[in-house]
Amino acid sequence: MFVDERIVTLFKRNAHHTLTYWSVFFSFGLCIAFLGPTILDLQCQTQSTLSQITWVFFSQQFCLLIGSSIGGVFKRTLFSALAALFVSALTISVIFAIIPVCNNVLLLAIAMAVSGFAMGIIDTIANIQLVTIYQRDSAVFLQALHFFIGFGALVSPLIADPFLSETGCGNHTGNVTETMHHFRNMLRNSPIAEHNINQSLVPHEGGQEESNVHYAFWIMALINLPVPIAVLFLMYREQLIPCCPSGTPRLLDKDELAMENQPGAEGSEVEQKEHEAGGHGDIFSCCRNDNLRGLPISFFMIHILGGMVLFMTDGIVGAYAGFVYTYGVSPPMSLPHKTAGYLASIFWAAITAGRLLSIPLSYRFQPVRLLVFNLAGAIVTVLMLLIFYTSNSFLFAGTFLCGLFLSSIFPCMLAYTEDILDYQGCATSVLVTSAGMGEMVMQVVVGSIIQTEGSYSFLLCGMIIACLGFIFFIGLLLFHRMHRNYLTGTKKKSAMVEERAREQNGSAQTEQKQEPGSS
Repeated sequence: MFVDERIVTLFKRNAHHTLTYWSVFFSFGLCIAFLGPTILDLQCQTQSTLSQITWVFFSQQFCLLIGSSIGGVFKRTLFSALAALFVSALTISVIFAIIPVCNNVLLLAIAMAVSGFAMGIIDTIANIQLVTIYQRDSAVFLQALHFFIGFGALVSPLIADPFLSETGCGNHTGNVTETMHHFRNMLRNSPIAEHNINQSLVPHEGGQEESNVHYAFWIMALINLPVPIAVLFLMYREQLIPCCPSGTPRLLDKDELAMENQPGAEGSEVEQKEHEAGGHGDIFSCCRNDNLRGLPISFFMIHILGGMVLFMTDGIVGAYAGFVYTYGVSPPMSLPHKTAGYLASIFWAAITAGRLLSIPLSYRFQPVRLLVFNLAGAIVTVLMLLIFYTSNSFLFAGTFLCGLFLSSIFPCMLAYTEDILDYQGCATSVLVTSAGMGEMVMQVVVGSIIQTEGSYSFLLCGMIIACLGFIFFIGLLLFHRMHRNYLTGTKKKSAMVEERAREQNGSAQTEQKQEPGSS
């Protein structure tokens, strides 16, 4: 059989929870991908410069990082987790609805900061809940979870594309149009900048084009509305809404009881300390826990190096999705704006397809093997894009391959590190926070480098970041081996201590039996 019956049984038992968490990640993907193709229209709407509109990316990613860092606080009860997911998903719909009325860059940045905070909470809670439910079988379900990010991120640019203005700016004055073209050509690093600026001051025949991008945001707000409704329905089924009692029993009660009564709950001393070191809590509670002092250095390095790998790889995802459109309209590519708009859609389509393909692959192959293959494939793809930097056709092919290889690194890394740490410790919170930080930092860094050094530096930055990620992954493999040896030695010592204790107890009982006979 293609899928183990045990996996199918687990899914059926937790189907309602799993499908709800997957749908919430669709909201996450919907919100993360629309900025890239709509950035020039939003720039004109807010009458801002390119350097100013770049901070909108930063505000979203910075608050996504904050939301990811504190999202673990809401996992303490099922009610708090689902309530946080409901409010976050509903917030995303509200933000989509109000983006068209944000007429200055500060209001837009605040709106994106709020959406980023909601996305961070969704990211942490959904990952933690699935890992908690499925434990060692979570790899397949995490791949499916992150497939829905790609699906939402694919839908978002496709909805926006028909409403994008062909010329970039809509019905603003020539001054704003001049500023936009000036910054475009700064990115292009082209000597024809002056010619383009002069052309921008000439009125178009037949009048200026009106931007209709606000319709795209309203459509996305409506598409996202079923997601908070689905979370609310799950709360109703779980009898978590006081005013709406339900006759069905709570789904997790039986599972929690079964987990509490599972045999072999006792572990070695180091495993118990790892469990006490915070579990799947928020990252701040993990860092301040006193029990961390008794753990080996390999325990900390697995968290750090796993986080650094995702800092780099998710940084590439954020930077590529955010600036591939800008790279496409710049020399030597100089693609038409509508054509370049498809690059983001192709990138997210590849991520979606890659995560869908990774669902059966994660069942057949260990996460570490998929990680090696994907990291190596990403490096080779970016290298080929650097070599064939003048080929328009290879830009589209390379964009697809890059998205395909990067697609499953996050869920594979999450499953791999959680498996190393026996699903104890703070791996989920640390990895989610590191990934959000990587997207935030790399978008700002790569955008600044493109503006100062030219469009070719876009791919060069991607190559350097990918190589650094692979180096950190090699370090992670080494510390995994150290941690495994440490656990093996600790278990042997514990077994010897238990054996000696049994021998001492046996000899003591023998002496007690002999004493009455001797008297």
